[in-house]
Amino acid sequence: MEKALQTMIDNMPEKTGKSLTEWLEILKEKSFSKHSEAVQYLKKKHQVTHGFANTIVTLSKDEAASDDDLITAQYKGKEELLPIYQALIDYVKTLGEDVTITPKKGSVSIIRKRQFILIKPATKTRIDLGFKLKDQPSTERLGDSGPFGTMCTHRVQLFEVSEVDAELKGWIMEAYEKSI
Repeated sequence: MEKALQTMIDNMPEKTGKSLTEWLEILKEKSFSKHSEAVQYLKKKHQVTHGFANTIVTLSKDEAASDDDLITAQYKGKEELLPIYQALIDYVKTLGEDVTITPKKGSVSIIRKRQFILIKPATKTRIDLGFKLKDQPSTERLGDSGPFGTMCTHRVQLFEVSEVDAELKGWIMEAYEKSI
């Protein structure tokens, strides 16, 4: 289901004229007592199809759980990985104003016009960093997508903060540049 949802989010700007972040901002300005009222608002006022409207409203409720709460839950029992996560986020924030950081229940999507990296605390000792890097060959460090499947083309396993180095930042930058 997560793959289908990510595809829908990736297609949202083309199909609805706005990114998920833009739709969430629109809904923040309104207050609806019922899910169906918000769906009807998006359908009638913005001509969004039912599927997209329902997804946007559902995700707006997920956003109500704060990003910090989602990150805290992801790293519960894995707190030693937080410095790696923070180093990744600090770098991502330097890429441009068009980057959206979207925490979910089990991972964090980094999106430009579409997701270009995915940060997931995989074990108590490892973060898996998934990339969208078409036409990039796999190497010993930049492996195939592994458990990410088609959501990502490659994966790097991170065990310590020193691995957030120039090579890794180069791949992140390349994925960012290709995500337009």
